[in-house]
Amino acid sequence: MSSELPDTVVPSGISDPVQLARAELKAALAAIEIKANYPRRIKDASGRIAAKARTIAEKKPVVALTGIVVGSAAVGSAVWGIARAISR
Repeated sequence: MSSELPDTVVPSGISDPVQLARAELKAALAAIEIKANYPRRIKDASGRIAAKARTIAEKKPVVALTGIVVGSAAVGSAVWGIARAISR
């Protein structure tokens, strides 16, 4: 097997059916692990979002501050709405 291929790809040129089945199973399990590993996916996405936010904050601080204010207002409104719905 070549180390250049991702784990989710079955290498070509395998003639032995047993080895081919093992390679397909390994690729399928790797693909499932990538798709089902939500904590890792969330961590990666939050890292990308944080890096993007830092870039925006450095280039356009007014836009970043506006985003923070709008986001805070949205979260506050949601909490207020939920609390009001529960109290009724």
